[in-house]
Amino acid sequence: MSLNGQVALVTGGSRGIGKGIVLALAQAGAKVVFVYRGSAEAASTLVAELTAQGHPVSAVQADVADPAAGPRIVEEVVASHGRIDILVNNAGIIRDGLFIGMEYDDWKAVLTTNLDSVYHFSRAAARVMIRQRYGRIINISSVAADYVNKGQCNYAASKGAINAFTRALAVELASRNVTVNAIAPGFIETDMSEAVRNKAGDLISKLIPMRRVGKPEDIAGVCVFLASAAAAYLTGQVITVDGGLSLGAASA
Repeated sequence: MSLNGQVALVTGGSRGIGKGIVLALAQAGAKVVFVYRGSAEAASTLVAELTAQGHPVSAVQADVADPAAGPRIVEEVVASHGRIDILVNNAGIIRDGLFIGMEYDDWKAVLTTNLDSVYHFSRAAARVMIRQRYGRIINISSVAADYVNKGQCNYAASKGAINAFTRALAVELASRNVTVNAIAPGFIETDMSEAVRNKAGDLISKLIPMRRVGKPEDIAGVCVFLASAAAAYLTGQVITVDGGLSLGAASA
């Protein structure tokens, strides 16, 4: 699927799922700008790798929890490239802990980073996309929005809100040829999920009908589809990509 000539902005793009998405969008032909917070070395390595392959990619350091970051970065992207066609809201953190002992700072940090950033970046990008009469907003959610575990009240709340936000914004922007969709990954092989995966051990493969943990490219492929012309009539959807985990059919 070709994204030649399109301009994409990806938050949380230096590692894990975000890195996979940056790679896939760039290899599909998009000019990609990605945001990272603290992984400067990883961001620099990714830019160098894709630049060497002939893909126009750049990185911006920012904390997406800062309300000013979204509008500023979208403005910079438009100033540099003249437009923004694709926004992928991927940045996210976890601060797991049982609710009764959860400090407000842990609640606030997760909601601010995971949810408020989606508001700020989407609002800034939507204004540009409405003028263009074209755009794709793709939010990275999680199966945790519907299938929860202990200690995830803050994370589940942020992802459930993203799903509702996706559907509501899709209704508002559809007449302007701007689609809004979400991807809900299951267990994916990333640094962020490592602790949970290690704790679960072999049980994970028994719970997942496809008998494997997902890889960032499994999510990235769906993201490229949603950004492409092939998904032009698809909006307001939350697409679960979890190897069948949410079907509840544990393997023997």
